[in-house]
Amino acid sequence: MRLGIKGKQVLGVTSIVGAIVVGLSLMHLASLARVSLDESKARAELLANSVFHRAREVVVEGVDPYQALHSDPGLRSILESSLYSKNVTYAAIVDADGLVVAHADPSLEGSRLPLSHDLSAILARSPFYQLSAIYRDEGRNLEFSQPLLLGNTEFGWIRIGVSTLLIRGDLDDSLRPATFTALSALGVAVFGAMLLAQLVLRPIHVLRSGLTRLGQGEFGVRLDLNQQDEFGELGTSFNAVSAQISADRTQMAGQVANLESAVQHLEDAVAIVSPTGTLLFVNPAMRTLIPAASPGSVLGNLVGVDHPLRCLSEQTLASRQSRGPLAATFPVPGADSGERLILSHPVNDADGELVGIMLIVRNLEYLSQMQSTVRYSRKLAALGRLSAGVAHEVKNPLNSMMIHLELLRQTFAAPAPLVRLSSRSAAAATAEEPANAVQALEHVDVIAGEIRRLDQVVQGFLKFSRPEDLKLQPVRLSDLLDEVVPIVKPEADLARVQLEIECGQAPDVNGDPVMLRQAFLNLALNACQAMPEGGVLRIRCDAARGRRVSVVISDTGVGIEPQHLQRVFDLYFTTKSTGSGIGLSMVYRTVQMHDGEIEVQSTIGKGTTFRVLLPQA
Repeated sequence: MRLGIKGKQVLGVTSIVGAIVVGLSLMHLASLARVSLDESKARAELLANSVFHRAREVVVEGVDPYQALHSDPGLRSILESSLYSKNVTYAAIVDADGLVVAHADPSLEGSRLPLSHDLSAILARSPFYQLSAIYRDEGRNLEFSQPLLLGNTEFGWIRIGVSTLLIRGDLDDSLRPATFTALSALGVAVFGAMLLAQLVLRPIHVLRSGLTRLGQGEFGVRLDLNQQDEFGELGTSFNAVSAQISADRTQMAGQVANLESAVQHLEDAVAIVSPTGTLLFVNPAMRTLIPAASPGSVLGNLVGVDHPLRCLSEQTLASRQSRGPLAATFPVPGADSGERLILSHPVNDADGELVGIMLIVRNLEYLSQMQSTVRYSRKLAALGRLSAGVAHEVKNPLNSMMIHLELLRQTFAAPAPLVRLSSRSAAAATAEEPANAVQALEHVDVIAGEIRRLDQVVQGFLKFSRPEDLKLQPVRLSDLLDEVVPIVKPEADLARVQLEIECGQAPDVNGDPVMLRQAFLNLALNACQAMPEGGVLRIRCDAARGRRVSVVISDTGVGIEPQHLQRVFDLYFTTKSTGSGIGLSMVYRTVQMHDGEIEVQSTIGKGTTFRVLLPQA
């Protein structure tokens, strides 16, 4: 039988108290035995002295001492009265050979009286020896003896018998209250030990409860053990371990959520099948291939015997090894039955036991599309570099044209040289020259304006197409917006726009602070320009799913026409008379370079909201 800590503690305390009670009881009993033996000796000695004095009166010189002692009625009366003395069993006078001369029981006279243990010798020993002498042999007698003298000659003995049985009876009567007291003490000890064990073991129960809650997956379990002892230190250690486990579980849960999200959004179809053929996990791509597939269903009931998925899973289950890649074509409801690549891998636990099979189906047509997209992207990149080069080459002639136009303007603006002409010719020339100069300067201004506009277009194109190096680092959004607000504030005050910023608790993002500052500045300035009659510009930052941070910039302005929403990020598209159509395109490009997302929602007359999702640092 397994004994718990509480049982061991109760047993230990009870044993200690029991041992103490038994020891004290033995000491008390030994003391009582000593007292009883002393009293018995005193009675025996008193009786022996009475017999001795009577014997001295009876025995005289010239008379047979034995006959005198035997026939003396007074002496016989003393011997018979000994039977009424407590614990005394007999009183007798024996001769030198041990034959009974006179006895309280006349029938024993003339016989030999057996020797018994000397009472005085036993009283000289230890109390526990005396106690054992009383309880050792039931019915044994102890004896007190005193010699009889005739003159100086010893002629007999006075022998008084003391019964150990009677002494033990007295001790037993005295022991009953002590036994009751001992049992009561043991009962109190057991009860006290149980209360003490309950008090001492309370921290253990608290620890066990905390471990149970922790084992059930509860996060942040803390124990309230404010004891200044080892249990208090144990509670502190438990709280530290619990906090660490909670942090690890939270991190693991985030990683599992990210993994599940990644698997859910995979273009590849993924399924996990148990060794019995039951589907344990199915992602949306696999449900597209097998519409009835869901966790808990049996793969064999969903596909035929010759289906590639079933065949490959059975081969993996039999061999316990990966199979594939296998190119196969099978019907897909609602889609073209194109060629697909199938792989299967065994999933083992920590002990190497098979717990499932992972099936992966890859659409080769999608891969072909991806390769085509990659090739197309490379062509676009090359075209972008070529366009940047062409724009750069166009910019140089434009600069040269602006220089020569400036020189031409200076030429027309200079005074004409003096030339001798006839009075008539001079008057005609004087009238024609100002008119021609003014007309020429107007043409120069038109050409210069168009060249400047073309230069702006080329500058914007170069800025948009020129690749930039990202300098990624952890960026605190609140600090970044603190740099944007002073720039936006003057225009907001001019348009009577109220700024509301809520970004104090947002996590840091992983980004280039310079590019992000310019992007948020463009969005904020556009929002102010969309509220010519005043309004509210709100910028709010929050943590989002998938370890991302959401930055929402909303206004209460005029809104964007529904037909323009799809084009707001297009290069050179603008609805403003003085806009270049580059700002939002640069914002979109910056967000894409940071592996983020940007969304726009707008309602005419109520305002526009831009939502930017950036990766968390």
